[in-house]
Amino acid sequence: MIRVPTICIYCGCGCGLYLNVRDGKVNGVTPQRSHPLNSGTLCAKGWSIPELLRGYGRLTSPLIKEKGSFIKASWDKALGKVSDELIELIKKYGPDSIGLFSSAKATNEENYLMMKFARAAIGTNNIDHCARLCHASTVTGLVKTFGSGAMTNSQNEFEDAKAILLTGSNPTEQHPMVGAKIRRAVEKGAKLIVVDPRKIPLTEFAHIHLRQKPGSDVAWINGMIRIIIEQGWADDDFIRKRTENFENLALSVSSYTASMVEEITGIPGDLLYRAAEVYAKSGSGMIAYGMGITQHVTGTDNVSALSNLAMVAGQAGRPSTGVNPLRGQNNVQGACDMGALPNFLTGYQRIENREVREKFEKIWNVKLPESKGMTITEMIDGAYSGKIKGLIVMGENPLLSDPDINHVKKALEKLELLVVVELFMSETASIANVVLPSASFAEKDGTYTNTDRAIQRIRKAVLPVGESMADWEIICNLSERMGFEMGYEKPEEVMTEIASLTPIYGGVSYSRLEGESYLQWPCPDKSHPGTPYLYQKEFTRGKGFFTPVEYREPDEVTDSEFPFVLVTGRIYYHWHTGTMTRKVETLDREIPVGYVEINPADAAKIKIRDRESVKLISRRGELVTQALVTERVQEGVVFMPFHFKEAAANLLTNPAVDREAKIPEFKVCSVKLEKV
Repeated sequence: MIRVPTICIYCGCGCGLYLNVRDGKVNGVTPQRSHPLNSGTLCAKGWSIPELLRGYGRLTSPLIKEKGSFIKASWDKALGKVSDELIELIKKYGPDSIGLFSSAKATNEENYLMMKFARAAIGTNNIDHCARLCHASTVTGLVKTFGSGAMTNSQNEFEDAKAILLTGSNPTEQHPMVGAKIRRAVEKGAKLIVVDPRKIPLTEFAHIHLRQKPGSDVAWINGMIRIIIEQGWADDDFIRKRTENFENLALSVSSYTASMVEEITGIPGDLLYRAAEVYAKSGSGMIAYGMGITQHVTGTDNVSALSNLAMVAGQAGRPSTGVNPLRGQNNVQGACDMGALPNFLTGYQRIENREVREKFEKIWNVKLPESKGMTITEMIDGAYSGKIKGLIVMGENPLLSDPDINHVKKALEKLELLVVVELFMSETASIANVVLPSASFAEKDGTYTNTDRAIQRIRKAVLPVGESMADWEIICNLSERMGFEMGYEKPEEVMTEIASLTPIYGGVSYSRLEGESYLQWPCPDKSHPGTPYLYQKEFTRGKGFFTPVEYREPDEVTDSEFPFVLVTGRIYYHWHTGTMTRKVETLDREIPVGYVEINPADAAKIKIRDRESVKLISRRGELVTQALVTERVQEGVVFMPFHFKEAAANLLTNPAVDREAKIPEFKVCSVKLEKV
């Protein structure tokens, strides 16, 4: 048996593990004891990886749909069909008639090549990925206030924090290693503040639990800032030396009195006061948040407000401080870093900057499109309206992951060409014209960048299943057929090119990642050790910019017809659209069906008992699922996991988007419940 070191395929923690290989197959995993992030532990999903890799249900050959049915095809025929039809669409409608979805499950190198293929081979900036659906508002908000859109500190720093403000995230289930570090911090004396409408597992360890109304986050954050300023707890020295625009911020929060905040959020004024005092006076306080903050029409405002809170208290630029978005997928940070976004090239270099474009044009030897492209949601709408004619989807499943999936299905069915690159026959792949089988993370080399900017190696342990091919090879082959050469022989060559074009990755190389478990960007040159925490001396933009934001209601509020607020989220045993975890019997048997959490008082009103069937109806769709009667949710609020195609929460969710980041409002929509 041989042990091949690699990184877990699931959440953004980036846990190190060994794939145990015997006779050319992965028959076990062993967590890396020496790995600084997970220290010899794994969650249930990590332990189940061998079952995922056994190949049950894996796509093993290219498929072309003819007369409504898929037939097996050679790679030559499948890629020839895709390239010929793309070329024809470009001739007929122009390059901006094509859209591309990149993938947070793919490697950095593959995301780089996908965005290069979009811009250099096709000639469009219509390239995006699932960060648009989870943390686009993080990038937009943090770039505005700090100048850089990433977690400011490191996961391990949670253990040494004196206070932790956790909001919009359930790390015990979604980022288990972070959840464990937060628990250890509390055991060592840290004060934990949880702001969440649900009772999550960490509320049992919390010193303060603020249960806000969904969609009211700007109000309670502004209220905390007002208290900190009024009570003299603001870090005046930090504000004077390291920030700008404080006067406008102070003026904007002055109206957020305790009574006003309580009316909007439901949070009692005395609890808000205690939370503000604990955070501001802690000495080292970390803010951590997830999609409960970002997936709103006010997502960018929420992130900006949290940045304002950290700067007012001087909680930035030091260990165990900062604003720390917990990124959901294993490489969603890396996909952003690699420029799989419609307005950025690698390292958040703006596509509209002529000097930036010229740098890439010189290396790629091609003229690049100048104006920013479409986001995922805009491409879906473009497909519906006829503006987008062809779509390439790599490792994404919009028929379960996107809001208002009835609309998504209608849009995708209008395309002249839909190409899906996947491991399994997903809901989206099932309606494609061409399906290309992808190699898994165990069957290729590359790098991932985890939630705290740590760039780590994955390594090929076994041969690809059947005729499946690594995404980077598929992209290179397709690009060559489109007339743009990508003559890479291995992913290491791609990383060398990335480093040459991307200042924050400038010192990254495979040779360094062999000797050092990871490098955290910014790592500008080969002698740089990497950066565990950001902004020690200054923010990326120079001085931190206080960005005043005002409370705005969610796009959709409850009324007499739709009296309940639906919130969606993830659970411990499953992952996103279930494309992987529901193929793993060990995980699926733990929670094999979807459900909706209902408060006992609400259940009594509609005469629903635990485990009975209930119908949920929104303005966009309806579904039937199982009721879970629990006090985890407040009265008037229901919660659904979004992993189950049989009870697809996104049939109901609202496609309204944040005006800046264009992220949909998954976390608040109005529904009614009916007993079945």
